[in-house]
Amino acid sequence: MPTPIIALSKDWHEDPTSNHHVLRELAKSRRVLWMNSVSTRVPALSSARDLDKMRRKLLEFGRGPVNVEHDLWIATPLVVPLPHNPLARIVNRRILRSTVRRLRAHLGIDRFQLWTFLPNTAPYVGTLGEALAVYYCVDEWATFPGLDAAAIRCAERELLRRVDVTFATSMALVEAKRPLCRDVHLARHGVDHASFARALDDDLEIPTDLAALRPPRIGFFGTLRDFIDVDAIAAVARARPDWAIALIGQVFTDLAPLRALPNVHLLGRKPHADLPAYCKGFDAALIPYRTDDASRFINPLKLREYLSAGLPVVSTAIREVEPYAHLCHIARTHAELPEVIERALAHDTPYARRRRSVAMRSETWSTRVAAVEATVAACERAKRDYARREIHIPNAAAVKNMISE
Repeated sequence: MPTPIIALSKDWHEDPTSNHHVLRELAKSRRVLWMNSVSTRVPALSSARDLDKMRRKLLEFGRGPVNVEHDLWIATPLVVPLPHNPLARIVNRRILRSTVRRLRAHLGIDRFQLWTFLPNTAPYVGTLGEALAVYYCVDEWATFPGLDAAAIRCAERELLRRVDVTFATSMALVEAKRPLCRDVHLARHGVDHASFARALDDDLEIPTDLAALRPPRIGFFGTLRDFIDVDAIAAVARARPDWAIALIGQVFTDLAPLRALPNVHLLGRKPHADLPAYCKGFDAALIPYRTDDASRFINPLKLREYLSAGLPVVSTAIREVEPYAHLCHIARTHAELPEVIERALAHDTPYARRRRSVAMRSETWSTRVAAVEATVAACERAKRDYARREIHIPNAAAVKNMISE
């Protein structure tokens, strides 16, 4: 039976990211306890969103662990939300140790691995009773607005020194973490191919809000954050006023340049399960990320989802898209983006859509996570063997010789 996992992660209810896909896959074969965020920033008491989040966490803590699917359990710890305060770290370490001990007893977890998806969790590594510690690095956190970049870098350096093995989701992240970590591996994203390939089914209906837009429909789904190149999208909308630009996702950045454009449509956040139907209604899909230093660490989940849906994909020139240049179109400048999209639309065929989708069959989450599991299992065996050698008890003859000497 595979070793159970306790994971320090983002909040379960947020938009699905690699955290969700990886832990859901792992929970198919072992018990996984997902611990909602232990705080990466100080909440703003003037923010209604932050106040709602604190109220929700109190309710979730009182509710206790909840089974959401397979053997995946969600629990919310209560911590002092001062992630870089030394006294708060001491208090939180004691709180988390007590919480984990109680949850382990409740869920029957004895030996376990600790997986963290957060950069500021070093104070907990080695204190919770884990057999092995894993850091699954999904972002360059120090580039995120609203976070203390210097404090995050310092915290992550300590985490990289403490864990047994690290996985990073892009080559740029691997290169950045390798000088700081004993053992780091590339773990590129996978895809729920079967789900997104439904976009090729004739009987799947296009959602009404998207179907109401006149084609061609140029689509995007994902969180609208600061790494989105809003100016590039605006340039496309102005250059091709007869195209409908459909943007799906929560908004966490200033979209003022887009709101006044009549052919840009903000459709809001949608359930992840509905995205294949939206893909069916897209004539082309966008990955409009900024091409600055921060974006070089990004490995867009949506790339494989778009391709699994068979869509012609047009991306700005970000590093992790380059290996897929044979399956998608890359625009090097704002000026050429409309022409590249036009070329993608002109060369699209049902055969090309099937070919793109089939190319993603080998990049499923089950395949990706199986490779990660194999590496972690080898690391756990090596650590266990090393510990046995370290605590080796001499046999009676050896003890007699030692005494006589």
